[in-house]
Amino acid sequence: METTLNFQNLIDYISAYIGFNNPIDVIRAFVDIGIVAYVFYKIVMLAKETRAWQLVKGVIFILIAAEISKLLELRTISYILNNTISILAIAILVVFQPELRRGLEQIGRSRFSNLFNFEEESSLVQITAAIEEIVKAATEMSKTFTGALIVIERDTKLGEVIKTGTQLDSYITAELLLNIFTPNTPLHDGAVVIRNNKLQAAGCFLPLTDNPNLSKELGTRHRAALGITEVSDSIAVVVSEETGKISFALNGGLTRNLTPDMLRKALNKNLLEKKAASRKLTLWKVKKNE
Repeated sequence: METTLNFQNLIDYISAYIGFNNPIDVIRAFVDIGIVAYVFYKIVMLAKETRAWQLVKGVIFILIAAEISKLLELRTISYILNNTISILAIAILVVFQPELRRGLEQIGRSRFSNLFNFEEESSLVQITAAIEEIVKAATEMSKTFTGALIVIERDTKLGEVIKTGTQLDSYITAELLLNIFTPNTPLHDGAVVIRNNKLQAAGCFLPLTDNPNLSKELGTRHRAALGITEVSDSIAVVVSEETGKISFALNGGLTRNLTPDMLRKALNKNLLEKKAASRKLTLWKVKKNE
């Protein structure tokens, strides 16, 4: 006997099988699953780049190994893993204690509107820390007349420039910057490029400015700083080897003779405040659409 199954019958069959009695149940299920998935995603983002992420992968491996041993009827291994899983709840509380405490503290400090914005908050903290390390390094190099050129990538990608240098992909520290620009070291004669709050590459070659009206006092580092900011929206910090003075380049313009506090304010204005303003604009658009 041939049965004709149209779309409505298929929907009715699936609804009866899952237990949906009306459209409200379907909406409720989607909301329920969506919230759980979103919270799980934020927890993963919070744990990533920390010691907890490695531990999470270890727990997942144990769970998978337990299921495989059960399917293959490896009784001894299955017995050991199943007993291990039974105490994981207590073990997780003990092993993840620092991460759980940090996460709960962050939730307690957050307003309701920012309750799940761990990634954005973390980004602002990383930018602030990077700025402080750059200012600290520039200050030390200014005192010792160590030449330096630090380029900070923003919206315009600098992949071609990064390829000309030595790949680092390292966290930003003042000590590392000082070591890179120490005279007679392999990477001192070039620019450092910072991307996503990390030292992406060192010893990079930059395009020089074609501006004929520049002062004769400006050397190759300053001309390279102006050149890269003319062709991108990046920021360049220069420390003069001859005078020890700190300069700040943006949009093809150069501000010279900066104090450490002035450099910090310039970086905060163009990196930190821009990020915060962009975030507020996004939240405003979301609220407006609601």
